[in-house]
Amino acid sequence: MSWNPEVPFNELPALPPPGLDLEPKAVLKATIEARTALATLAQAGQLLPNPNILIRAVPLLEAQASSEIENIVTTADELFKHADSGGGDHATKEALRYRSALFTGVESIKSRPLTAGTAARICSALHGREMDIRAVPGTRIANPATQRIAYAPPEGADNIREKLSDWERFVHATDDLDPLVRMALAHYQFEAIHPFHDGNGRTGRVINILMLIEAGLLNDPILYLSRAIIARKNDYYRLLRAVTAEGAWIDWILYMLDVVRESATSTTRKIGAIRTCQEDIAEQARAATPGARDAQFLAVLFEQPYCRINTVAERCEVSRQTASLWLHALVEAGLLSDAKVGRELLFVNDEFLSVLTRPE
Repeated sequence: MSWNPEVPFNELPALPPPGLDLEPKAVLKATIEARTALATLAQAGQLLPNPNILIRAVPLLEAQASSEIENIVTTADELFKHADSGGGDHATKEALRYRSALFTGVESIKSRPLTAGTAARICSALHGREMDIRAVPGTRIANPATQRIAYAPPEGADNIREKLSDWERFVHATDDLDPLVRMALAHYQFEAIHPFHDGNGRTGRVINILMLIEAGLLNDPILYLSRAIIARKNDYYRLLRAVTAEGAWIDWILYMLDVVRESATSTTRKIGAIRTCQEDIAEQARAATPGARDAQFLAVLFEQPYCRINTVAERCEVSRQTASLWLHALVEAGLLSDAKVGRELLFVNDEFLSVLTRPE
């Protein structure tokens, strides 16, 4: 197969690549390690008293990291600060839409299988407007440093839809290929098809999580994949290109399996750190205010690091005055800090924020 990076890759072959053993010994070994790490993560997640901690926090961290890969740079602090209001600067709003897109995808696959239509809904949620298959020719992907064209994806809406149909068939094929290997191949293929004008990378990374949920390897979107990709971002793009240019599938599969293993292990460590943080603060909070005997109050403090008086009042079914007294008591005890954002007073669980955002 000849390939020219400046010519639209209309002959992109369907999956799986013919005549290639996709699960040699090295891949099988890496698959076992990644699956073990995922199983350990699932078990650790069940040990948390409140699973909403992960379901709320990890998608925000994933949103930040996945957006950063596309040079949409915000901070985890800004994301958590504006998680409920949807406010913040342009980059923060973009990253928050990533979280919305992730949950859109998770809800979608509860009632129907993952399809190209799911991808379109995810991409639309990312942009806050309807996104359709690319119809205008001329899309080129260039090296950001040199501006040299690195890849020209397939062109023609009908051609792109046909390739997406092939991609769907592969995603749901009933062969013996391990779901993690299938995810790695499907991710390459989706990025190579590049079906939308913008947002393909972030859409593809959401799809990775959805494929793991569909395969039963995750129950919820609690895997923080994009941080591991950021750590080896150059390898990510180099290996994607090597598949196109050289058919280097095994190196790509091994990279993706290692990203899953590393991410699952890191998230498991984070769960352990969250549990320790939660226990320490709960013990000190009970000495600082009678409100800390309310399980819902402690739960609110650890669902995300920024807390509002109204949230505590509603969840704990107490007055605003009581909620305010509880929160200010924890500020006095040094367990929370307060911060004014616009007209609103937020209470910050700084230790929890530090645990969430530090590398494990």
